[in-house]
Amino acid sequence: MTTRLDKPLRREIEIDERLYTLTLDAAGLKLVEKGHRKGVALRWQDLVNGDAAIAAALSASLAR
Repeated sequence: MTTRLDKPLRREIEIDERLYTLTLDAAGLKLVEKGHRKGVALRWQDLVNGDAAIAAALSASLAR
């Protein structure tokens, strides 16, 4: 049996020697560098529909 995600779940993760906070909630997930407010957000609906891959590719092309 699985547990319903009815409140935000926050975990700390280290990526390339930087600390990030990963928040999972009913709407999606958000990854934010510790000490910052803005980060990367991904809605579950976008992930299921495949829109997440399109958004990531667009973001990478604009960053160049």
